[in-house]
Amino acid sequence: MTAVLEAPAGTEAPQAKRPRRRPAPLRVLAPVAVFVLVIAAWAASSHLLVPEASRFLLPPPEAVVAEGLLDPVARTEILTALWNTVQVALCGLAIAIVLGVLVAVVMSQARWAEFSLYPYAVVLQTIPILAVVPLFGFWFGYEFGSRVIVCVMVSLFPVVTNTLFGLKSVAPAEHDLFTLHGATRLQRLWKLQLPAALPAMISGFKISGGQAIIGSIVADFFFRQGVPGIGRMIDVYRQRLATEELLTALLLSSLVGLCLFWAFDLLAGRVDRLHGKR
Repeated sequence: MTAVLEAPAGTEAPQAKRPRRRPAPLRVLAPVAVFVLVIAAWAASSHLLVPEASRFLLPPPEAVVAEGLLDPVARTEILTALWNTVQVALCGLAIAIVLGVLVAVVMSQARWAEFSLYPYAVVLQTIPILAVVPLFGFWFGYEFGSRVIVCVMVSLFPVVTNTLFGLKSVAPAEHDLFTLHGATRLQRLWKLQLPAALPAMISGFKISGGQAIIGSIVADFFFRQGVPGIGRMIDVYRQRLATEELLTALLLSSLVGLCLFWAFDLLAGRVDRLHGKR
């Protein structure tokens, strides 16, 4: 008969310590405090360090808000261009996610595929994007499709690398368990590797979201044809020395990238909670 060890009466079995999560108010107040400090430093630099005659080079925050957001003509112009840029970025990001996950899955299933494809994924990341943007314009025109190709090119590598890392990070003991039960390759991929790779995949999506925004802006900035996006408007404001509108366009573009990051961060939290329930 096997002896069963029980904890003495009046005591509780020790529980695994869970990582302490930051209180929700702190997660909100900390970045807000940093934002206030940055705005205060910006306003002080503009009013105290820059001569009034040269203040157009670094306008204070209130001037940027008044000229870039509160002026209806400038606001409509900037938001319309930004929406065109966001459409290109989201389309390119979606294609990069689908294509990157598929490539990573293929590489995870066969070593020869990894040896064959991974070097070209690295090459894709190292190609100077500014050098190939004109070529895409020559080959595919200067409209929506060419800009999407640029976004896919700059945002594909993080998806491939993070997904491949997640697929290959499954513990050998778990693979042995699936082998013991006679699981097929597809069952192993669908029920073991992909669920285990989700956190790493979403980390790649976070990086690629910002990359897609940058790719859309760069393509629009250099193509200078087709429907104008925020990249074209940034160039126009640069030529006009319209610093208030230029800063507004830059800040709103950064905000879009931040929103994409937050969206994937929320998705990552949801995935973590689902894994914790298992």
